Amino acid sequence: MIIKNAKVYTPEHRFVRQDLVIRGGRIVPGAPAPEPGEEVLDAEGLYALPGLVDIHFHGAVGHDFCDADPDGLQAIADFEASKGVLAICPATMTFSEEILNGIVDVARAHNNDRGADLVGINMEGPFISPRKVGAQNPKYVTPANVGMFRRLQERSGGLFKLVDLAPEEPGALDFVRACGEEVRISIAHTCTDYATAKAAFAAGARHMTHLYNAMPGITHREPGPIIAALEDGATVELITDGVHIHPAMVRFTFRVFGDDHVVLIADSMEAAGLPDGQYSLGGQAVTVRGPRATLTEHPDTIAGSATCLYDCMRTAVREMGVPLESAVRAASENPARCIGIDQDYGSLAAGRFGNVVLADSELNIRTVIKKGAVLNRE
Repeated sequence: MIIKNAKVYTPEHRFVRQDLVIRGGRIVPGAPAPEPGEEVLDAEGLYALPGLVDIHFHGAVGHDFCDADPDGLQAIADFEASKGVLAICPATMTFSEEILNGIVDVARAHNNDRGADLVGINMEGPFISPRKVGAQNPKYVTPANVGMFRRLQERSGGLFKLVDLAPEEPGALDFVRACGEEVRISIAHTCTDYATAKAAFAAGARHMTHLYNAMPGITHREPGPIIAALEDGATVELITDGVHIHPAMVRFTFRVFGDDHVVLIADSMEAAGLPDGQYSLGGQAVTVRGPRATLTEHPDTIAGSATCLYDCMRTAVREMGVPLESAVRAASENPARCIGIDQDYGSLAAGRFGNVVLADSELNIRTVIKKGAVLNRE
């Protein structure tokens, strides 16, 4: 396939009018002549964006990753791909090892022939603070356990790319020291203070889960984990659905952390792609009204989002004042780099998979291309 005349998002993080050539499923360098029978798309007036990479979400279209349902996982992958998200690393919830085993088995058996590629698993719980469970199930919260993680990792065939934990909880820092070289460790659902967060980063943590949510904020005498993350160069997740974080805080985060350290995530639950109504997350009832998803029994507790990563990226640009170049980087290259798949995903550099989203000036998706094949066209 040759995509002509597009405004291509380059590895230098800017848009340049040029052609993209995809052969054998990957982007090739230069501008070779068309081959006989090769498809040529005229993308005049359109942006060519890398396929997005979501490293933290739970479900969509009535299905949850933790349902451990092969058909449901495929439906999620198909939906995500239709929205320009071509690599997914869905998150587990706070469950027992026995329940997580079933989820892992379905993920490992999944075939990436259709929809977004399953490229990993994000272990969000059960190693979190019982005082910051958010929409997680407190019944299954447990101290960080190296043996449990390694058993799950072996069972998954190495799919776990992120492990979330609260560093102030018993055994957490020992876990970071033991596993920090095996998996990316993220501070999450935590009551940690600045000093303990600094100790966790010194021990090997490198990431922050949904920054600002389910963690202490910043004050002048108690700087907390956010300032520790800034000082130690951690990557930080942002949910830019218009519900979780005020636009001014989104702009602040990009400005202070830099667009090379921000990772946009959807943190979506099963209501993504569906109308308002009653849903479930981690076995708890959720009510969705408009963009807001909350626990039905605790309506002040946000229960993930009801949107997809592409719409979060679009919202960041169109409603929050984030430069397009920065938002694209935070939704593609940065998450791919965080979980070690950036040689294949998250960029339109030569050698990467030919995963391309063609979008108009309003960032409406016009065409989604996976590995050189058109998945959908508006």
